[in-house]
Amino acid sequence: VGPIPGDGVRPQAINLSWDREAGNMPLPDVEQVPFETPIITHCGGGGRGQKACDFLKENGYTNVVNGGGPEDSECWAEFGEK
Repeated sequence: VGPIPGDGVRPQAINLSWDREAGNMPLPDVEQVPFETPIITHCGGGGRGQKACDFLKENGYTNVVNGGGPEDSECWAEFGEK
């Protein structure tokens, strides 16, 4: 778990990388990110974001959506740019 690199990031964003080989990712600390926290997963094309979304839901997170990739205009219209 760590901050997303770069300028102009969302202050509460954290980076949890999907491990393709293991088929999972580290879970955030529940005290830092409670189960009901709104979470938007995201990746370059949407596939890993969906896997991460499903994994988080399977592990108790209840407010998770897949933001897809950078071309998913419907999601970005809903949640905004940086």
